[in-house]
Amino acid sequence: MTGPRIALRATLLLPWIACICCCFPAFTQTTNPRADNPEAAKLGEFQFRSNCAFCHGLGAHGGGRGPDLTRTPKKHGNSDAEIFRNVQGGIPGTAMPAAVGSIGVGMSDDEIWQVIAYIRSIEKVSAANSGDATRGEQLYTSHGCPSCHMIRGNGGRLGPDLSSAGSSRAAEYLTESVRNPSRQLTHGLLEAQKEFPQDYESVTVVAADGTNYRGIILNEDSFTLQMIDVSEKVHSFNKRDLQSFEKSRKSLMPAYGSDSISDKDLQDIVAFLVATSRKGGVQ
Repeated sequence: MTGPRIALRATLLLPWIACICCCFPAFTQTTNPRADNPEAAKLGEFQFRSNCAFCHGLGAHGGGRGPDLTRTPKKHGNSDAEIFRNVQGGIPGTAMPAAVGSIGVGMSDDEIWQVIAYIRSIEKVSAANSGDATRGEQLYTSHGCPSCHMIRGNGGRLGPDLSSAGSSRAAEYLTESVRNPSRQLTHGLLEAQKEFPQDYESVTVVAADGTNYRGIILNEDSFTLQMIDVSEKVHSFNKRDLQSFEKSRKSLMPAYGSDSISDKDLQDIVAFLVATSRKGGVQ
């Protein structure tokens, strides 16, 4: 009886196995069937704007949550197959969610390939940085950058964590962020080239007792405001108790012109950020 029972059980399990296989198909496609197809790239741009731009920016140049996708090589894989897997299944340990695709939820497989065709149509090879990373690390410290920016758990919290900035942002972007740090914050939510929505939006608060606080917004709703001040102390307020509060899209970070940081020094600092974003840091 053992043989027939096993056969019966196997027969009963076949529909479930088939269902599982349909819901979670093996990924076998390694090349983009939509490659070098301008029409597919155009459709991919639409899909990108609908599904990806919130984190990666409408031009794919990076946003508050996602890296610049016009750069190559990319941190989490550069082949069509690797990018497909990243989009379809997400990237563990990051903010990148799964698009799912294969079972008709989110983007379909074909739509993901269209997005990849779009990315390929706008990407460019990252220019080699000729700066001195070792000297850049010294300049990064001497100019007080760690007081506001964190790298690998060390540093301040008032500015963005720069641990992976060198691999997720172009050198031009990093340079512009130092020369004109308010540029990204000044874009409104509906502007085509927005990079940051409300990240690091600054605020000035006058509390009920007349005390002034200045810093960045952590959370806000209709009734309360949470902020971190310039000394990195966290405060929570009921808005009705405040004498006043004023939000601003002017960054707390000062603009560093060439009289403050020379072009050569800034090139070295960027080289340090690129090097430190790699495993092992500056060599």
